[in-house]
Amino acid sequence: MSLKLSAAHRQIACQARLFATLPPELRDGLLDAAHIVRLRRGQVLFQHGDDAHAIHIVADGWMKLYRIAPNGAEAVVGVMTRGQSFGEPIALRRAAYPVSAEATTACDLIAVPAQAFLEMLQTRPEAAISILSATFLHLQGLVEQIEQLKARSGAQRVAEFLLELCPEGAESATVVLPYDKGLIAGRLGMKPESLSRAFAKLRELGVRVNQSSAAIASVSRLQDLAQADAFGAISKVI
Repeated sequence: MSLKLSAAHRQIACQARLFATLPPELRDGLLDAAHIVRLRRGQVLFQHGDDAHAIHIVADGWMKLYRIAPNGAEAVVGVMTRGQSFGEPIALRRAAYPVSAEATTACDLIAVPAQAFLEMLQTRPEAAISILSATFLHLQGLVEQIEQLKARSGAQRVAEFLLELCPEGAESATVVLPYDKGLIAGRLGMKPESLSRAFAKLRELGVRVNQSSAAIASVSRLQDLAQADAFGAISKVI
């Protein structure tokens, strides 16, 4: 289902890395050409190998980017939520998607035609600076993700994940888990049993997890764990 963008959708799009540094008149022109795509939970947006024709920004819900290994195992490459964009470099090259994308909840996506962006670059080449900035932010995010996987314990990864869901400034919170625990494990580079062990460790910090939510007694203690030195200070927190 496709719909025109509302004022709220435009505000969300302006937070995306590809649009944040664009001059307002260029950004508005691109968003005039965009539309909303609504997906049901479990609905596939595109599959590995499909030609890319649009850049997508999540307006509401959660999207999973993944690949299927030759042995049939699913590798979660990323999980995107409100204000996050994906597919920029691929769409602008008009290449084939290297991953598949599926809605893990009901989703609203802002779809910006790649052709509109390419036409803008032909008439306003200075807009390429925005692409370079977005590429840098994407690379920085990948470096941080690798650091998380290599240098942080499972409990720290889960702590950081839960902190991302907490309201800003809250000292205690109950947050809704946006997708099932198997997908959370995949997003954090963990096996489901490792995720269960991490949740068990976090109980010592006052975190109580059930099927669909997590009650956090002390956000500051969770922050201490997330920021601790993975190779030593963690033992002082747990």
